[in-house]
Amino acid sequence: MVFSSLLFLFRFLPLTLLAYYAAPKKLRNFILFVSSVIFYAWGEPVYVVLILFSTLLDYTTGRMAGYFRGRGQHRYAALAVFGSVVVNLALLGFFKYADFFLQTLHRVFALDVPAVDLALPIGISFYTFQTMSYTIDVYRGDAKVQKNLITFGAYVSLFPQLIAGPIVRYKSVADQLDERQETVELFYYGIVRFMAGLGKKVLLANQIGMVWEEVAAIGAGQLSTATAWLGILAFTLQIYFDFSGYSDMAIGLGAMFGFSFPENFDYPYESKSITEFWRRWHISLGTWFREYVYIPLGGNRKGVLRQMANIALVWLLTGLWHGAYWNYVLWGAYYGILLVIEKNCWNWMQRLPSWIRHLYTMFAVVFGWSLFSWQDMSDSAGYMKAMCFHGQAGLMDRQTFYLLLSNAGLFLIAAIGATSFARRLLLEKCLPQGAAKRDVAGMAYVVVLFVACLALLVNSSYNPFLYFRF
Repeated sequence: MVFSSLLFLFRFLPLTLLAYYAAPKKLRNFILFVSSVIFYAWGEPVYVVLILFSTLLDYTTGRMAGYFRGRGQHRYAALAVFGSVVVNLALLGFFKYADFFLQTLHRVFALDVPAVDLALPIGISFYTFQTMSYTIDVYRGDAKVQKNLITFGAYVSLFPQLIAGPIVRYKSVADQLDERQETVELFYYGIVRFMAGLGKKVLLANQIGMVWEEVAAIGAGQLSTATAWLGILAFTLQIYFDFSGYSDMAIGLGAMFGFSFPENFDYPYESKSITEFWRRWHISLGTWFREYVYIPLGGNRKGVLRQMANIALVWLLTGLWHGAYWNYVLWGAYYGILLVIEKNCWNWMQRLPSWIRHLYTMFAVVFGWSLFSWQDMSDSAGYMKAMCFHGQAGLMDRQTFYLLLSNAGLFLIAAIGATSFARRLLLEKCLPQGAAKRDVAGMAYVVVLFVACLALLVNSSYNPFLYFRF
């Protein structure tokens, strides 16, 4: 079940909100827990057992870590956390990476090892990182032990951000789980934010995604250079609006239930360096790796060489986190190399005009998406070859002109929408002054956006969520 489906919009969400607000406050976490389990079971009925096991595991190890830490027995507390991390990573490794490593063994050593061939549990990368952050934070003393199993279960399985984030660390919502305040203002904000995300997804990501699908279907051997670049620009915009739209919907849904989730995107395509880009893109994942991998490894505190090694390791893991394919590993290595170079050339880079730094950043990001978008390395290599003026169809062909003429307006709207300019224009120029008038205008915006999204959802079968695969 996806947020941009009629089933979710007209059945699951209204019924869940009705049950939630009809229940007394002490039962609302229970309602959230049950509804979240139903939401997950709708798409993954078998793997509900897995997420319930992870919930029970980390609830237990968190209680143990808190108990031993309170008694000053840090060794036993560390063992509890170690057990949690090992089991969680073992589950993630088995379900997500078993076939990847078996295929690698087969190719390197010619071993005839049968594939496990298991379906990937939806959202396992996200909720595994969340549950591990809880036990680690309890051990560090950064979070209090959650003694209510239902409340902890609601945190782990919370449906607004269960499938594709943002990754919500326990310590950031611990107080909200126990004592949150649902208000009319917060609910209204949640509706507006959800609709903004729905619009990004349905009106922009889906539409420009079809351009990418059309180009990808041509085949690298028949692409002109201009068509290849047009296609990867479409993917660049699709993945932003798809993922940031999902994050907006998750944040909006959280607000409807009284939660304040962290922001996950901050107009990353306005960045003027790769370092800045990764501070603005998938912020919750970057924060997780910084807090639980980069800093514990020593960060930048143990010399330049150690810092470079830490950056390289974190980005190899970041690439592998996205999927069990070599293109993701190379994509992570690609960004690790760029970030290491930037760290050593930062003083020189700052002397360049901002537009040159922005141009370099966007060229590097778009080229990176060309590696990210193909799971088959031969397809990826062929596509990048076409981008680098080695396409068999030459520099430009009739397909290029057809795609440009058919989608010029869509590209222009999407490009503007990916920057803060559109938001500033809406807030400063388009919306009337005064709180009451703005509220009325906001509701009109919600209604118009909702009707437009419904019109497309009813008539279109193309409605993927790219980050569900991770």
